[in-house]
Order: sequence, then structure tokens, then C-alpha cells
Amino acid sequence: MNAKRDPLAEIEALRAEIRRHERLYYVSDSPTITDGEFDALMARLKALEAAHPEFASDDSPTRRVGGERSNTFAPVPHRIPMLSLDNCYSAEEFLEWHARVKKGLKDEPFEMVVEAKIDGLSCSIEYEKGRLARASTRGDGETGEDVTLNVRAIRSVPIKLDLSHAPALFEARGEVYMDKKDFEAFHEEALSAGEEPFVNPRNAAAGSLRQKDPSVTARRRLKFIAHSYGYLEGMVEPDSHWEYLNICRGLGFHISTLGNRVCRSAEEVLAFYNEYSEKRFSLPYEIDGLVIKVDSLRQRGLLGYTARSPRWAIAFKYPAQQATTTVKNVQFSVGRTGAITPVAELEPVKCGGVTISSATLHNFDEIERLGLRIGDKVVIERAGEVIPKIVKAVPGSRTGREKAIYPPRACPSCGSELFKDEEEVALRCVNPSCPVQFKRSLLHFASRDAMNIDGFGVSSTEQLVDKGLVKGFPDIYRLKKEDLLGLELFKDKKADNLLAQINKSKEQPLSRLIYALGIRHIGEKNARVLAQHFKTMRAFTDAGLEELARVSDIGPVIAEAVTGFFKSEATRRMAEELGKLGLRMDEPERKTSGGTLAGRTLVFTGELKTMTRDEAQAKVREQGGKETSGVSAKTSYVVVGADPGSKYEKAKKLGVPVLTEEEFLKLIGSN
Repeated sequence: MNAKRDPLAEIEALRAEIRRHERLYYVSDSPTITDGEFDALMARLKALEAAHPEFASDDSPTRRVGGERSNTFAPVPHRIPMLSLDNCYSAEEFLEWHARVKKGLKDEPFEMVVEAKIDGLSCSIEYEKGRLARASTRGDGETGEDVTLNVRAIRSVPIKLDLSHAPALFEARGEVYMDKKDFEAFHEEALSAGEEPFVNPRNAAAGSLRQKDPSVTARRRLKFIAHSYGYLEGMVEPDSHWEYLNICRGLGFHISTLGNRVCRSAEEVLAFYNEYSEKRFSLPYEIDGLVIKVDSLRQRGLLGYTARSPRWAIAFKYPAQQATTTVKNVQFSVGRTGAITPVAELEPVKCGGVTISSATLHNFDEIERLGLRIGDKVVIERAGEVIPKIVKAVPGSRTGREKAIYPPRACPSCGSELFKDEEEVALRCVNPSCPVQFKRSLLHFASRDAMNIDGFGVSSTEQLVDKGLVKGFPDIYRLKKEDLLGLELFKDKKADNLLAQINKSKEQPLSRLIYALGIRHIGEKNARVLAQHFKTMRAFTDAGLEELARVSDIGPVIAEAVTGFFKSEATRRMAEELGKLGLRMDEPERKTSGGTLAGRTLVFTGELKTMTRDEAQAKVREQGGKETSGVSAKTSYVVVGADPGSKYEKAKKLGVPVLTEEEFLKLIGSN
């Protein structure tokens, strides 16, 4: 049969080919094609699946990241408890464990498998008949959290097992983690965006795995390494852990690069531990020790468990990597949200295989906790962390020349007054025109979901700010054609188009403008709620704390963020200037009756062709309807785009009417 003439055959061949390349790239680290060639294969598969929806399959590589979001992480009971390991920190403690194992086996010879103890987040992945069905965190050991959608987005996790006869159920347990290089890149991105970065790869992996939007998880480049199994049904159980690791490798899982050594004595384990004491720093991922496991499953059964851990395994930890150095100075960094972060400048010192010359102090409460002064000798630590931290000061070494560290009174970037919320430890600059914050804030202001100024991208933003043409949001609306023509890549047509988009954005309603201002804690939904309540910008800016807190769905945290934002005289002047420049300062009345969707609730799933999800939801609101994220028997319609997720199946089960994108547009009179 010619695969080119048979769409199903070509689809299946493409799926198998893409899975093979994913495994080569993400598991074996040995790609054989370029990224462009891989993207072309994926694009061809997406096109075929869109043209032939009858061949849709949940285990297709195109379905790793669907249109679904998770608002909660439902509890998942583990079939077999996910127990933690006992730790040991010295050769003596390890030898004591080895002696207990030997005694428990009545001096029967035993072998041990040594694996890297990757610093990540424990995860269980269950497969039913070879297809990924469910993934969950360890939780309390008895019950974890459902993170299936996010685990599907991890490229090193097979969606379909490479088996001719798949078992009824196969549960792989392992670690979700982030490579050092990916964490460092992620850390730099967070800093450049002015966001609070994660302090180490483990925290980054944990935070990324619990994102409500799987597409965010996908961008974080997480990986999964299999190291244990919890449950097996419909397949002969392996005799040993070593055999299990080889099964995992054959099924397409990544296993430890240190999981290739079987030790037959305690001396061999100690030699291996010492060998990797320095080698571990050259590994692509962070490890904080080795895991030693009795290899034979039969012998494991003889040894059994304590109340919280197996007797047949132990984590042999490496000591924390510490060094002593001197605090030369403390600088104050300004983040995108205005948070002021103190950063210690250190005398360069070797620690954990790298030279450390600075360390974040996080906030001023941490400085007070440490009792830190400029000139102090300090102990820094890099124990399984890419980002070093100051563990303690050494006051006994003081000479009397040390200087106290005081929080700045004004923003180091713009000189504006700083504010501190009672509920927070961070000082903040709330001036939206602060230069360090401003470029990122400007991109947010012009983004599609805010003022929607098409063409106001990164390059033009950089140039406009660097040349001093835009110093605040109002300056956008003062731009002239000659200003734009002085920038790189701007010609007549492009300049005219951008100016037209800027002028068009003046008609955006108050809700869009409130969101565009970038007030902390205010997303699109809260911006709509506030705009619909206050109706005008003047009423909104003049509202007091109590009045704001009484607004439905707002509460005290957002109320304090709003009042804090408008405490600044510069901020209030900026809002007034925008009004004088012709921006709309009110919210149109929302249809509550008479619209074609009045009183109806709609849910969207899959990718829409003619509009974004946000634009579709806006059309629902314009017609008096309500959009929600979950399907229930009370849902009026589910609108289905390309590659619909589980909401589509749930709608069919509940008998909820399903609309295509074309039918939705026809219903609201847009087609």
C-alpha cells in the first residue's frame, strides 16, 4: 500500500517517525535531523490530522500540549505508596546500612545498583494498554496530585510505549527535573523580565510541573528519568532492578547515566561514591547524592519496609559544598514588577566546581535574619543548587570597619519613592515609567490582550526607549512618522501601519486599559470586573481601599495593589495624560439581555482558525453570554476547534450541544 495515497498509513508512519526522533533528541541526546526538518514532519502530521479528524488519536505527538488548562490538581491515590528513602551522610553510616541489609538477608550474597539521586520532583506515570493515562506527584506518599496534562508536555516522556504487546497497566516512577543549562537559561529569562527567579533546578521543576497551562510547562524544557516501578499488570515482573532499568530503556524512557554499574560489595559502592564526588559537577543535571538499591526483587521482599521507607535502599548524600568569602558590597536590582532585590557582591571564590562572585539576598528581611554587614566574612553554599546562597555571616571575624546595609529610600533606577505592603517583604517601585521596568511593561501595554497595538514588538520597543522617544505610556500616542522613520527597519508603509494601530488602540475599552497598566495581581478578568463596576477611569483611580475590596471577586490583596499603584502622583498624572490624548476612559455597558447568547454559558476547546480563544470569549461576552473553563450539564454549548481536548469527550457524554467554529460564528451573527 502506498503511504502517500493512504492518509491513515501516512499519519501512522509520521507518528512513529516523530516519536523516534523525539526519543533520539530528548532521551538519547543524539538527534539525526535538524530542528527545521523535525518541524516540517510535525507540520505535515498536523495538516493530515486536521484534514482527517476521523483518525484523531490521543497518543499522537501533536497532542502533547492541547488547549486544556487545569484549574485544580485533583487528588490521585497511589496503588502502592510512594515512600521516601532514608539518608546517610558518611561512609560509616553507609556501612551500618550495608550491615543491616546483610543481617536481614542472613548473610546471603547480594548485589546493589547505584544511580544518581537527581534533585527533582518525584512523579508516577501510569500507562493503560501502552498509552499514557495518568501522572501524579508523590504528595504525602499515599495520595498525590494529578499533573497528567503537564507531564504529557514533557518530551522525554513517551505518550505511547514502544511495545508490541502492551501490559494492561504499567506504572513508571521517576524524577521530573531540569538540566543545568536549561535552568540557567530560564533563570536569566526571569531576571531579564524582572520576575522573581527560582533559586534552584528542583524548585523550577516543581513550579513548572504545577502550572495551570501545559503550554507553559512545555516551554520550561523539563525532563523525566525513570528509576522505579510501582505497579505492573499483564506483564511478567522483572527479577531485578537492573532488568527493570533495561526494560525502561527499551520502552523509550531516559534512565540514569550512573545507572550502569552493579556493585557487589560495600567497598565498590564507596569507591564509586568517591569517584563521583568531583565528577558530579560535570553532569548535565544537579545531583545531591547517589541512591543505592538491592538489585534482586526477591531479596527486597525479604527485607521489607519500615513505616516510611524501604529497608533495601538508601540515599547516600554528598556533603554541602561550602566556601568562605567576603561581602564587598550590596547592589539593589529592580525587577519588572518593581521589586527591589539586594544582591551581594562577593570576593570571587571556588565553590561546587564554579567561581562565585555574587549571591542574591532575596529581600531585606533575609539581610536582617543573617545579621549581615558589608565587609563581613560569610559562608556560601552550593548544595545541589546552581544559584549560590549565603548561609551565615561570621561575626567573630569582624574588624570594626564593616558597614550596615540599609534599604534604599528611593528606586535605584528612577529615584521614585518606594512602597512596602504589610503582607509582603519586598520593597517596590510603583512608577510605571521606571526605565529598568519600562521596556517589559511597554510590551505588555501594547500586547494583544491589552491595547492590541500590532507591530509594537521587541525591536521597536528597544529602539524607541533607547532613543528617548518613549519614556512613558502617553509618549506612544505622541509618536510622529518622522520619529519612526529614524528607527531601523522602518519604512513609509510600516510607519503608517504602526501609527494607524496606535490610533486604533485609543478605542479600546477601560477594561483593556486597566489590564494594560500592569497593576500587580490584575489579570484580564479582574480588569473587566473593575471596569464594569467603576465605569470610568476617574471613579476607578479615586476608589478607596474599602470600596475596592467590596467589589465582587476582588478582595483585599488586589484592592491594596490598586491603591498602592495610584499612591504615586506620577501614576495618577499618567492616567490623566492618556485621557487627554484621546484614549477611551470608560467601559461600554455590557449586554445583560437581548444578546443572542444572553443567559447562556459556553466552553471552548481546541484551536480556532479565524480568531484567538480570547477574541472568541470576548464575542461571547458582547452577546450577553458567559465563558467558563469547565464542562458541566449546565453548559449551553461547547465550541470545538482543531485538536479538541477532553472537554469535547465530556460534552458528548453529558449530551451538551457541540458547535463548530463556523456554527458559533453563525450563532452570534458574525458569519
